[in-house]
Amino acid sequence: MLMEPEQQKAEIKAAGLEPIFSYNQTDFVKDRVAVEVQFGKYAFVAFDLFVKHLAFFLKDVIDVGVEVLPMKELQAEMSSGPAYYEGELYNLIREGRGVPAVPLVLVGVAP
Repeated sequence: MLMEPEQQKAEIKAAGLEPIFSYNQTDFVKDRVAVEVQFGKYAFVAFDLFVKHLAFFLKDVIDVGVEVLPMKELQAEMSSGPAYYEGELYNLIREGRGVPAVPLVLVGVAP
């Protein structure tokens, strides 16, 4: 995780393996804060919280991740499947202190 892409590629090739190109991107990064606006399905929120924000944090690109979600009141007016603020807040609290290992701020948006 801490190597630059070219160094990762060289290490993988040196081990006799074939590197697979992949990348992480986020909606917005400024002043070491990453922002994701997620009005998609539940799985995308979990990926943001437990993979994207953490990857940027471990790479020392950000100090905090911000996830913007619809609140239940707005989610009820949306198509099937989107996650909502109250549910994701509960999921994070249920995981316990330190999981995920990146400081996060959840923001709920209501109509």
